[in-house]
Amino acid sequence: MMGANDLILHLRESGFSIGLHEDRLQVAPADKLTDELKQIIRQSKAAILTELQRETRRQQVIAMLEAAPGTQRAVYTDTDSDPQNVILAIAVRNVATCEMLIPKAKFYPWRLLELIE
Repeated sequence: MMGANDLILHLRESGFSIGLHEDRLQVAPADKLTDELKQIIRQSKAAILTELQRETRRQQVIAMLEAAPGTQRAVYTDTDSDPQNVILAIAVRNVATCEMLIPKAKFYPWRLLELIE
C-alpha cells in the first residue's frame, strides 16, 4: 500500500485535484475515480488529511515570506489540527521549512516570540 504522499502525487499525476475544502478531503473529478481508488482513499483518508494539512501549513509560511521580502523567518501556529499538540510550521528564507510538535500543556506563545527574536 502506498503512503499518503505517494497517493497524493499519484492522484495529481493522474489528472485529479486533491485538497482540503473546509477541512474535508476533496478529490475531483469524483466521477473519474475507480472503485479501487475510492477504496484506497477511504483506507488512507486520515493520513491523506494529515499530509494535506501539512502541505497547507507549508504553503502558508512560504506565502508569508513572499509577502515580506525583508523577513528571514516565518512561523505559523496551528492549534486546531492536533488535539494533543500545537504544530509550528517554520520557514527560513532560502534554507528550509519544517514542523515542530509542542504538547499543548507546555506551549507558551510568549516564549515562542522570545525564541523567534
